[in-house]
Amino acid sequence: MLILTWIVILSLSYFIGSIPNGLIFGKMIWKVDLREYGSGNIGATNAWRTLGKKAGLLIFALDFLKGVIPVLLAESFIGTSWSMVFAGFMAIVGHVFSIFTLFEGGKAVATGLGVITVMMPKPALIVFLVWLAIVLITRYVSLGSIVASILVPILAIFFEYPQPFVDFGVFAATLIVLRHRPNIKRLFNGTENKI
Repeated sequence: MLILTWIVILSLSYFIGSIPNGLIFGKMIWKVDLREYGSGNIGATNAWRTLGKKAGLLIFALDFLKGVIPVLLAESFIGTSWSMVFAGFMAIVGHVFSIFTLFEGGKAVATGLGVITVMMPKPALIVFLVWLAIVLITRYVSLGSIVASILVPILAIFFEYPQPFVDFGVFAATLIVLRHRPNIKRLFNGTENKI
């Protein structure tokens, strides 16, 4: 029974993570395919740039929930640290490699924040505030996302969270930095887009 519960939770986590909110709501509400505008990404940043603040905030909130819901399900039905970590992992994998968009997706920032908000609320609040400060000062969302993600495992260790949560922080930071490789190059070249 426990194995079946794991299978269901992890499958649901991947499915929820895969939902391409930017694509769905961009087309449904604004009649725009975000893949054809701006950076071509279906995440909140491109939605903000292309469709405006309301769209950006909506997509951010929905992608954030894609991280929150799977971890809460794992916590409720299995209840171990590792179950929460794997549910969060599958949600992020779904977001980055969505089954609905031929395994292309976003950069996992909002969904990753949703995951760590449930698992590690103190680090989540700190990294969000750091991200916000960097974005407000520099206008570079990518820079804020990279710095904030790197802080997650450091803060997880500082606040003495369980090792599985620390491991997740390392995984999430690594994935987010890798997903931002083109942005890093543009930051160094001085050609990165500002919000």
